[in-house]
Amino acid sequence: MQLDAKIPSGPLAEKWDKHRFELKLVNPANKRKYNIIVVGTGLAGGSAAASLAELGYYVKNFCIQDSPRRAHSIAAQGGINAAKNYQNDGDSIWRLFYDTIKGGDFRAREANVYRLAQVSNNIIDHCVAQGIPFAREYGGLLANRSFGGAQVSRTFYARGQTGQQLLLGAYSSLMRQVAAGQVTMFPRREMLDIVVINGQARGIVVRNLITGEIESHAADAVVLCTGGYANVFYLSTNAMASNVSATFRAYKKGAFFANPCYTQIHPTCIPVHGTYQSKLTLMSESLRNDGRVWVPKIPGDKRPPNQIPESERDYYLEEKYPSFGNLVPRDVASRNAKAQCDMGKGVEETGFAVYLDFADAIKRDGKEVIEQKYGNLFQMYEKITASNPYEEPMVIFPASHYVMGGLWVDYNLMSNLDGLFVMGEANFSDHGANRLGASALMQGLADGYFVIPYTIGGYLAGTDRPEITTDHPAFKEATHYVTERTRKLLSINGKRTVDDIHRQLGQILWEYCGMSRNDEGLLKARKLIQELREEFWKNAMVPGSSEDFNQSLERAGRVADFLEFAELLVIDAFERKESCGGHFNEAYQTEEHEARRDDENFCHVAAWEYKGDDKDPELYKESLVFENVTLTQRSYK
Repeated sequence: MQLDAKIPSGPLAEKWDKHRFELKLVNPANKRKYNIIVVGTGLAGGSAAASLAELGYYVKNFCIQDSPRRAHSIAAQGGINAAKNYQNDGDSIWRLFYDTIKGGDFRAREANVYRLAQVSNNIIDHCVAQGIPFAREYGGLLANRSFGGAQVSRTFYARGQTGQQLLLGAYSSLMRQVAAGQVTMFPRREMLDIVVINGQARGIVVRNLITGEIESHAADAVVLCTGGYANVFYLSTNAMASNVSATFRAYKKGAFFANPCYTQIHPTCIPVHGTYQSKLTLMSESLRNDGRVWVPKIPGDKRPPNQIPESERDYYLEEKYPSFGNLVPRDVASRNAKAQCDMGKGVEETGFAVYLDFADAIKRDGKEVIEQKYGNLFQMYEKITASNPYEEPMVIFPASHYVMGGLWVDYNLMSNLDGLFVMGEANFSDHGANRLGASALMQGLADGYFVIPYTIGGYLAGTDRPEITTDHPAFKEATHYVTERTRKLLSINGKRTVDDIHRQLGQILWEYCGMSRNDEGLLKARKLIQELREEFWKNAMVPGSSEDFNQSLERAGRVADFLEFAELLVIDAFERKESCGGHFNEAYQTEEHEARRDDENFCHVAAWEYKGDDKDPELYKESLVFENVTLTQRSYK
């Protein structure tokens, strides 16, 4: 079955303006008649809740944290892209569009990506008006820096805290609406099910994480902004609470899950340092502006880096990709780091690390300039590693970071379930098979500030929905499901900790479905995941009760979902018989070991429908049509 993305007709540059005009409107007086649920308070959720409330809708906003400003968007470091072309170095909306399409290895919709590039400039203007303290040049203009996958400087930043500053802007707008009575906040709530009535999303069931109480909430539409699923790998750069549960609940209620195998491995993370480490720390991609990546030329060379002369260093990215050098996209940089380590040229005791060296930049620009750009990142690195990056190179290695897969949405950001909108990292829409750095913040804010206010109005004005309350049988059924699942988790009474099982799941995925995959390994991974899931339900240890604050229960529910979702991820990877972006199947590579696509057979979005716990999911396809760019072998040489 082919999926209809509802992409407007007409020239690419006119599609969004044409579509906005054609969407039905809700007049200002009528907006107050509608209630909208927004799950998540990151850049997508916070901006959406604030924008919808500002328009006059009544919004219920839910977050898993104790405060909206603790959403994981706060951890984003390097910047946000926009096509302002302040440097006059050749940037444009079209170039940002093309770089994003190419960076995603031609596996994203042209229409969505062009719209993202179009509204990018509005995002910067809006955030400046909010008071976001972007870095500025001496003359007062906003500063830009380079990021991977682009040959222009288009990334706006606030030192290494860009996500934090942008989130505080959205949070301020959100709190204004809370004070105005347009938004009701529900912190410390975890969404455990979505309520679908007559094919329409009409509410959610949540657990109060403090009291354990199960709550039901009804609305005219539901907006999911719950982030990505990278923690399925156990070790990732994501916050510990990041999970797949909300989107996976929607999948089990009929929403299609698209491209789950598209996972991004970030090349600049602090390497794993112990068996019982709980998460990894990201070092911003912005560091690759001035840092040079290298390994010793001689395999097994364990001398301290400052004792290895220039003639015995391999600056492998600069050698292999002269046009882009250290600023190749993340998937390319990550695979090359792995290849160097596989050849025995990795550094440190483990051999699974490479150097990121700032000596030349400090010599060229001076320590003060580098400190102004990256000071807080250098400080964070030194606190974690006890090594001073001003005096010796950083040690980095790839780690699970971002996911391009997510719930399938059409051009309006609505899933195949009417009334269920999905935004930010929770959807699949804009990044194809690989996200360019600094594009996550751009997409989250584009979706929340500039897309959803139009498209949700078009849905509400053009759809009949009977009035319902939480007394409807569908809410009672969902509440019963949540209660029974909680009871089942608490009754396992096994001997293995949930974290131990999750760690094993992460090792399986990293080994067989990580930076590279092959069919034999994927088949093995699926069998191992099934066995581990069976072990979980027989032998997991989940202490405590459901009627109180119980973090063990929270973790158990999320890991149970990861154990199911992991199999879907592997099924999707096995089905895609090509390499593209973050999905690198070893059987499909060029002579130079780059990803080799199969545009004839796999130029599509793979969207999966849940068919039951004991059945394989069903595959639906959305063909990707390229009318404005030419499909080419991606090259950064």
